[in-house]
Amino acid sequence: MGLFGLGKKKEEKETSSSCCCGGECTPEAVVKAADNLDTDEAVKVLGSGCAKCNELEANVKTALGQLGMETAIEHVTDFNVIATYGVMTTPALVVDGKVVSYGKVLKVEEAVKLLQKVRA
Repeated sequence: MGLFGLGKKKEEKETSSSCCCGGECTPEAVVKAADNLDTDEAVKVLGSGCAKCNELEANVKTALGQLGMETAIEHVTDFNVIATYGVMTTPALVVDGKVVSYGKVLKVEEAVKLLQKVRA
């Protein structure tokens, strides 16, 4: 039965790779994404670049300023890299290689508390 393409999806599902991204990634892409994980002093916002991600970045930048921390913020939009952090819900915040928040936009006060806790 061809209603809504149901038969086609079943056929595609059977031939697709067992990779979590449906066969779109390559070993080289996975290695490159893993190489981007670092434990250096860094603050990263993980997300597609949507309004929520940009708001989180702005709030974290304000929090860093209030704490007198001179750390640049990197905005990571590559979903292969985001997946290497184990993050499935964005926006997410990574401080010094550790995911400290995901799935919500932190307020400035929340970001200040998290930064103080992680960097204490």
